[in-house]
Amino acid sequence: MKVLILGSGGREHAIAWKLAQSSMLHELYIAPGNAGTALTGKNVDLDPLDFDGIAAFVQAQDINILVVGPEAPLVAGIQDYFTAREELSFCTVIGPNKKAAQLEGSKDFSKQFMERHNIPTAKYGSFMKSSLAQGKAFLKSMKPPYVLKADGLAAGKGVLIIDDLQEAEKALEEMLLNSKFGEAGKKVVIEEFLKGIEVSMFVLTDGSSFKILPEAKDYKRIGEGDTGLNTGGMGAVSPVPFVNQEFMEKVKNQIIIPTVKGLKRDDIHYQGFIFFGLIKVGGDPFVIEYNCRMGDPETEVVMPRLKSDLLHYFEGIATGTLSECDLEIDPRTATTVIAASGGYPDSYEKGKVISGLEHSHKGAVVFHAGTSQKEGETLTNGGRVLAVTGIGADIETALQRSYDALEAIDFEGMYYRKDIGLDLSKDKVKS
Repeated sequence: MKVLILGSGGREHAIAWKLAQSSMLHELYIAPGNAGTALTGKNVDLDPLDFDGIAAFVQAQDINILVVGPEAPLVAGIQDYFTAREELSFCTVIGPNKKAAQLEGSKDFSKQFMERHNIPTAKYGSFMKSSLAQGKAFLKSMKPPYVLKADGLAAGKGVLIIDDLQEAEKALEEMLLNSKFGEAGKKVVIEEFLKGIEVSMFVLTDGSSFKILPEAKDYKRIGEGDTGLNTGGMGAVSPVPFVNQEFMEKVKNQIIIPTVKGLKRDDIHYQGFIFFGLIKVGGDPFVIEYNCRMGDPETEVVMPRLKSDLLHYFEGIATGTLSECDLEIDPRTATTVIAASGGYPDSYEKGKVISGLEHSHKGAVVFHAGTSQKEGETLTNGGRVLAVTGIGADIETALQRSYDALEAIDFEGMYYRKDIGLDLSKDKVKS
């Protein structure tokens, strides 16, 4: 089979790395890819939002499977674009259509969906410029801290958690009146704050049946001890010790099954990955958010734990046989630690030479997130540069392998957290 992956981050490298192991794979392309994906397949200079260019490439190369990594092409309707063109019917898109992608593209849409299908989530209200007064009144009815979310996609920066009521009212004004988050903030969802511990769950579905992939916990803050600014994620761990069988049954019966059935009931066709951002409150799961694709950096710990052939699942979606595919998970632990550019998530420089990648890292895999290649050298090309994944019998061993590999890698300004996974481990790996 011939596969094209859209995207250029660590998530896409991890998916490419997994697909490259398939005996079913004939050719693998990544658009636009990075220096790491070039080691697993062939990078193609295509913009993931250039649907015409992608379609022309798919036709020219007879691509069987198109895997959409990031959310933007899905929210923009790449699935619909392919479905509407009979000449592209030979290619299966792994990713939901535009309406289904609103689960991520619109917080208000997803909250209404959850309310309609009795899926546990935080109490909320949605407000626009014309209903600012009602929004302020809703804030006054809530207990602090106050959670304000831009309705649309805001590159992971559209969520504010504020302790003070007056500050929350001012933030609401800035979002609705002063376009703080642009178009994404034309509507604002105000939510009840849920106190608990977060976990990410993933399923792959064809719209009827589904496969539950390994769960993961990610670490969003730039600073150790979960301090400082939010980032795209500074590390992740899988499996998650507090996800026991009882909790998993609740997630499956109260959230996953009602979501898949609810989409079908609403006549929304969904094929691809669903990301469930959950919070465990007491012993119960609540949905914080949906994403219409795999998470990053969670993919970098999920894919190494997947023993089954990922391409076999994609073929199952294409042929309607996903329910017949077996799922085999590696019981070992995977941990990933992000090596970021100095200054991230604020301003940072690109083009720094990365050394140490040529070393063999025992029990570790280095996934490229923001890299490029020039004149035989691998350079930094983003805020999150590498995701260094360790694999071991337990969390302590896996973490040690991640950190051992990181110590052999270097670039100017390189920064990484030294406490990833320590809240879940028995012993501190790094002091």
